[in-house]
Amino acid sequence: MKKDIEIAFIGGSGLYEIDAIKNITEKNVDTPFGKPSDKVIIGTINGIKCAFLARHGRGHVLNPSEINQRANIYALKSLGVSQIVSFTASGSLKDGIKPKDFVIPDQIFDKTKNRPSTFFEKGIVAHVSMSQPFCEEIRNLIHQSIHEVKINHHNYGTYVCIEGPQFSTKIESKVNRQAGFSIVGMTLLPEAKLAREAEICYANISLITDYDAWKEGEEVTNNSAIETVTTNIENSRKVTKNLTKKLFIRERKCACKDSLKTSFMTSPDNVTSNPYYRNISLLIDKYYKNN
Repeated sequence: MKKDIEIAFIGGSGLYEIDAIKNITEKNVDTPFGKPSDKVIIGTINGIKCAFLARHGRGHVLNPSEINQRANIYALKSLGVSQIVSFTASGSLKDGIKPKDFVIPDQIFDKTKNRPSTFFEKGIVAHVSMSQPFCEEIRNLIHQSIHEVKINHHNYGTYVCIEGPQFSTKIESKVNRQAGFSIVGMTLLPEAKLAREAEICYANISLITDYDAWKEGEEVTNNSAIETVTTNIENSRKVTKNLTKKLFIRERKCACKDSLKTSFMTSPDNVTSNPYYRNISLLIDKYYKNN
């Protein structure tokens, strides 16, 4: 039996709402980690109940380092969400990846500095696997959907996540290219790590806005990036309509749903007696509630 709200979309720069959502209600969600970026929008897409969260808040009021990503993921988990597709505005680090292309990354490299990146702390330790940071089942469905709506896209690539909010220097951009990274952005981490800890299937669609700072004469500015956003957002809405149906009929057979099963290092007695347990009981009760 499917839960009431199983599918969620997280929108990045420029994507603060999805026109396809009907019968909208807005829900304030409190979490042990504070408030999420905005109210969670709940509605239907093609008759399928979904949730949507604006990562930067509507009106773009949060910079990448200010986003309370733990609260965002926890809030969606508390609503029953088990599948998340995130959208991020990203810069290209390769000639073959052009503005207005979509990229479905399969790897991430973390260059963030100032962000809480785990739910597991204060005496409760778990190490989840991030070798494959995105749900392959959802990545395949995204690929099918983008192909069907005829948007130029790339099915693989490494997203390097920088702290921001400043864009890269030219040398930083060139070093990231030399390292073999495909695209650069500021918001995919720790979101993907937290989704894995919450046993939520998670994948990303990166909407390419620019060539970062490496390409002579085409260095990114806020104005140049915004110029491509309108087209990217319209295309993302087409993908969302198509993808929702595929996600709804999908049965989770991936490892994401049990990613915590062998990840705990702390002894069970020390977990259940720890006051911090209350903060993360939503995530771990299935492993400890009978102890």
